[in-house]
Amino acid sequence: MATSPPPPTPPGLPAGGARRHARWWQRTWVRYAALTTLLALSGLVILALVRKQTGTEGFLVGLGLAIFPVPLLVAAFRWLDRVDPGPWRNLLFSFAWGACAAALIAIVANSFATQWIATATADPSHADTLGATVIAPIVEESAKAAAVLLVFLFRRRDFTGIVDGVVIAGVTATGFAFTENILYLGTAFGTDQLTGDTGIFSVTAATFFVRVIMSPFAHPLFTVLTGIGFGIAALSADRHRLRRVLLPLTGLLLAMGMHAMWNGSSAFGEYGFFAVYAAFMVPSFGLLTWLAVWTRQRELGTVRTELPSYAVAGWLAAPEPFVLGSMKARRLAREYATHHGGRDAGRAVAEYEAYATSLAFLRHRGRRGRAGADFAVRERELLHELWVRREPARPALAYAARETAPASAPAPWPVPGPVPGYGYPPPYPAYNPYRS
Repeated sequence: MATSPPPPTPPGLPAGGARRHARWWQRTWVRYAALTTLLALSGLVILALVRKQTGTEGFLVGLGLAIFPVPLLVAAFRWLDRVDPGPWRNLLFSFAWGACAAALIAIVANSFATQWIATATADPSHADTLGATVIAPIVEESAKAAAVLLVFLFRRRDFTGIVDGVVIAGVTATGFAFTENILYLGTAFGTDQLTGDTGIFSVTAATFFVRVIMSPFAHPLFTVLTGIGFGIAALSADRHRLRRVLLPLTGLLLAMGMHAMWNGSSAFGEYGFFAVYAAFMVPSFGLLTWLAVWTRQRELGTVRTELPSYAVAGWLAAPEPFVLGSMKARRLAREYATHHGGRDAGRAVAEYEAYATSLAFLRHRGRRGRAGADFAVRERELLHELWVRREPARPALAYAARETAPASAPAPWPVPGPVPGYGYPPPYPAYNPYRS
């Protein structure tokens, strides 16, 4: 005879024992303070360096022009991440790392390397070419990859697949390109002031057209290859250690190679830039965009496949697995909750959708032997989050199921197999374990 499991342990309270006191350097606030300080100092230094090179007026012009593609790129990556949205703090960290820390590393390292090569070879023009095609891709892609690595290591729960790698890498590169564009556009403006050129024939206009209009996706495209490597590594089991190391390195090397080809396109003749842009960059951008969208659709399929186990166990209502596997139905549920219960209800439904999606991915990894040792603890945490939000979520999801029927809730549906070592989900408690 089946018995109800013990109630899910609320997040923050470890099961079966008291919390151990962490050492001071292991405390969360210490890590946040150290990281914030590092990024703030990097930002101040990079601000001073760029302003010194462009002048105050050039810096302001560069800043105003460089901001144009940023909201569009961030919104595109956020849209891609809507199935299982990661926390905003990861995106803020990634953008800040790219704009401050990675940009500072690139400016200092590229300048030092180029000057050293020029001094050693007594050929400044050769040093500039070598710096742009060899040194810059290695330094810049490594600096940007550091942000992806940090999120992969320290925010492992938020980094579960290819889409997460693409989003973190893309936002990091967007921040890096933002700072780099300020430098290039500000320098171009200073050149125009010296020559007196204005309008569409100015260096500033040409730089804006090439960097902001034609190729705002260039840096994100390079670094996304690194993110894909980390994303595939995140899908690999912990026992495949060699694969988890080689895949990110392969992605990083591909990013460096694509970056080197892009920087070296000017050496391919008068129309080399346009040839590389049309024959290589645009098709690569289209292919990676297709891969990202296809991966997002697969994620929705995983939600529809894995959540029926929790519906059978009683944690979810019958149509919810297929409502949560449809972006249209999820949007209708949020709109319904917001209309009838206000913003708090809409936010609760959005959080319910996100936690249910994370639960589906967790179970999918578990069935494939890729879940960590904390599978049961994490499952209980996610079930707890669904529990406390079920009152505003159930009516909204039921409405969405009716509006999108019959495709959203076919019945019966196949129930996927058990998770090795943990079996099927625990049955839904018939009582409220949080009632005093």
